[in-house]
Amino acid sequence: MSEQSDFQKSFFAKGTGGTLFTQREFDEALDLAKGEIMMLAMETAKQAVVMEREACAKIVDEWANSLASEPEMVKIAEQIRNRIPSQHI
Repeated sequence: MSEQSDFQKSFFAKGTGGTLFTQREFDEALDLAKGEIMMLAMETAKQAVVMEREACAKIVDEWANSLASEPEMVKIAEQIRNRIPSQHI
């Protein structure tokens, strides 16, 4: 960590002379930020699962096509895609 300038030392020692925010305001903002981060993380995870499922279905589709379009393989690919329909992008 770099050494603090005289201004930084003075600022941290004296502060601004006023309250920037209360502890309650800080806690509320922190809780809001945590919630937003968690929501973004969950959405990202859902998208990753859908992308992986689509990639698996594509593999089965290609396999089915190489087997002279076996209907059962096409059905399996659709089942993979539709396992959790509410997560489709």
